[in-house]
Amino acid sequence: MQAAGNGWGNGLLGVVIFSGSLPATRVAVDGFSATFLTSARAVIAALLGAALLALLRQARPARKDIASLAIVSLGVVIGFPLLTALALKHITSAHSIVFVGLLPLATAVFAVLRGGERPRPLFWLFSILGSTTVAGFALSGGGAGSLTGDLLMVAAILLCGLGYAEGATLSRRLGGWQVISWALILALPLMLPVAIMSLPPTWEGIALPAWVGLAYVSVFSMFVGFVFWYRGLAIGGIARIGQLQQLQPFFGLALAGLVLHEPVAWTMVAATALVVVCVAFARRFA
Repeated sequence: MQAAGNGWGNGLLGVVIFSGSLPATRVAVDGFSATFLTSARAVIAALLGAALLALLRQARPARKDIASLAIVSLGVVIGFPLLTALALKHITSAHSIVFVGLLPLATAVFAVLRGGERPRPLFWLFSILGSTTVAGFALSGGGAGSLTGDLLMVAAILLCGLGYAEGATLSRRLGGWQVISWALILALPLMLPVAIMSLPPTWEGIALPAWVGLAYVSVFSMFVGFVFWYRGLAIGGIARIGQLQQLQPFFGLALAGLVLHEPVAWTMVAATALVVVCVAFARRFA
């Protein structure tokens, strides 16, 4: 019982931290390119992870774990940050948050593929209904969307779900914060040169909110959030704790409206609510 409570507590804290990621990214891309933002946040977080690994004298991962760490890097260190940053050049953070409603489903699907679970048929019924809801919302043009931004968000969600599921499985052996730290270090030889080559031509004119956004996604979204999230998934189970992500769209929409003063259309709220209901039933039959 105590372990289950720890899993839910860590998972919820991770979700709260991740809820600020898209609004912070939306602010940051006003001052930095998507390429620099993606690489810089990875470099900063990798330095934090490397310092912590060295300080606590953690053993290196086994050779058999390198492939899994590469998948984590591709999904949550490179893929999701880059694709969402590109998407937010075309859509608002409030619109993008609707797609986050699909993240629990994507995580569960990859948990099935990687873990060999066999959900009941009703799981797939609600999964398809939730996916159809998001697709219909995107195609309707609701909430100032664009086809390019929507497709980028779908790709980002798929990669993120893969990275979550793979990282959670690996966390059972290595530990949550160790997994994200090693995944960041694995991506560092690629991210550091990219960050240097994509440096802004001038630092003048970059407003304070953009710097705050960069700091948030680097420290909290890219590192601290994963410490709690992977720990929660490892303790409580990928499919169960992963459903806490259904709360993320609501937290994110609130932040987009309150902090960024973006319009939150009723269609966004309705679509997000319906997706959350579908994910809740899918989780029940997982």
